[in-house]
Amino acid sequence: MVENSTNYQRQTMSKQLWIYDTTLRDGAQREGLSLSLEDKLQIARKLDQLGIPFIEGGWPGANPKDVQLFWRLKEEPLSQAEIVAFCSTRRPHTKAAEDPSLKPILSAGTIWITTFGKSWDLHVTESLKTSLEENLAMIQDTIEFFRSQGRRVIYDAEHWFDGYKNNPEYALETLKAAVAGGAEWLVLCDTNGGTLPHEVTAIAKTVVTALANWGETSVQVGIHTHNDSGTAVANALAAVMEGATMIQGTINGYGERCGNADLCTLIPNLQLKLGYSCIANEQLSKLSESSRFISEVVNLAPDDHAPFVGLSAFAHKGGIHVSAVERNPLTYEHIAPEEVGNKRRIVISDQSGLSNVLAKARNYGINLERDNPTSRQLLQQLKELENQGYQFEAAEASFELLMRSALGTRKQWFEIRGFQVHCDKSSLATCNSLATVKVIVSDRELLEVAEGNGPVSALDAALRKALQNFYPEIAEFQLRDYKVRILDGKAGTSAKTRVLVESSNGHQRWTTVGVSTNILDASYQAVVEGLEYGLMLQQQTPSNSVILAESSL
Repeated sequence: MVENSTNYQRQTMSKQLWIYDTTLRDGAQREGLSLSLEDKLQIARKLDQLGIPFIEGGWPGANPKDVQLFWRLKEEPLSQAEIVAFCSTRRPHTKAAEDPSLKPILSAGTIWITTFGKSWDLHVTESLKTSLEENLAMIQDTIEFFRSQGRRVIYDAEHWFDGYKNNPEYALETLKAAVAGGAEWLVLCDTNGGTLPHEVTAIAKTVVTALANWGETSVQVGIHTHNDSGTAVANALAAVMEGATMIQGTINGYGERCGNADLCTLIPNLQLKLGYSCIANEQLSKLSESSRFISEVVNLAPDDHAPFVGLSAFAHKGGIHVSAVERNPLTYEHIAPEEVGNKRRIVISDQSGLSNVLAKARNYGINLERDNPTSRQLLQQLKELENQGYQFEAAEASFELLMRSALGTRKQWFEIRGFQVHCDKSSLATCNSLATVKVIVSDRELLEVAEGNGPVSALDAALRKALQNFYPEIAEFQLRDYKVRILDGKAGTSAKTRVLVESSNGHQRWTTVGVSTNILDASYQAVVEGLEYGLMLQQQTPSNSVILAESSL
């Protein structure tokens, strides 16, 4: 027996909105994204902690994974979110009570069910191959059936905006059928993602007015937008301004084709800019961390330039900008980054002024004075190195090491006396590499050899082998990413090369850089600094390292 919902019955606040997350279903349709059962459970629990009221778990019966998800969440319920089952209306010319495809939906045991039906007459005749009258019966009968089983129903009006533009009278009839069946929300879906904000405004206003004219004051309107025209977030905001109270979307905008409306952009805009209540303020401050956590679970790199939650969302590069934002953040920041759990970053590059260097030093817990000669020397050294091809903007760990060298506080964990790398191309299929390194640690000279599937892999393995007895924590370090950029392609094989290496200890990640006309030398520089920085992190608290704070996995 399904118990009465408690979450939805909580006292409605002024300008209360209801966020409906469909990352586990619509978001999982993104090309290249595949979620295991454990992945889905992790994401659901993170969304629950974030305070999302409705989480769409998937379509029970469509695949074994979704069936297992609903059973697992029945055994270990979420703390506050409603888990929602998703399905289509019944089949044509079949009673809903007799449609076998609806039985798994009930078996999922959720209080809330979202069912979608056709709004566009083109889809009724071309996709369903049935009559317009039968489609109306399918919508009403399906919702009535779920209601008779004690469920509460959200109706997703699929292709709503295209349907309304093509045949407004019939599109409104489909909503009437849903209301007659007992739906509590009518969600207007821009399924093809081709509608623009001014159209959403006009059409959403028409629906809200129609509901009032029908005397349906208890039925609410929702919005579900796709990003094929790049306006998913704008469209959702437009609908809210016309009275929509449920906003459907996905974390990081995941979804098929160009994605869905990004809740990480929508929630702050609605709550901080427009004054609506979506989630608690303390939960909003966890938005950036939640975005990055979910990107790790789905194994997709976070979008550094995403609004609000991206690593670069509050990054300042130009010297004038840095100087201004240090005096008054309002000069170049539209909100305080901490409100969404993000941080201000000062980017170091050849465009940096002294303000950048001083601000960056403060991030590392280092107080440099403007009139300190070391400050000017460091700035000059930075610009010279960037002119040679170094890129500290993307390798902040290397810049911190550079800064500590200038100040005389850089600890020498080990000293590399030399290395050799040999590649054995014994067949067309394989090319084995062997690296030899000579290292001095604690006044002891070590010579180690290791193999790898490439020269950088072999060099990294040899270094670790030499150092692990002295620094066991190195065993936890991983080389996460390796990027090579040819800086002067016209020089051919003699071109200067820049290598960026991203390392991780399972909790933090950091990036180091190397530049040389020899790709192995450039790789060596980046790999060695990556190990050195990782060892330095072991001695630092989170407040002493901006990399530690910004790069939590």
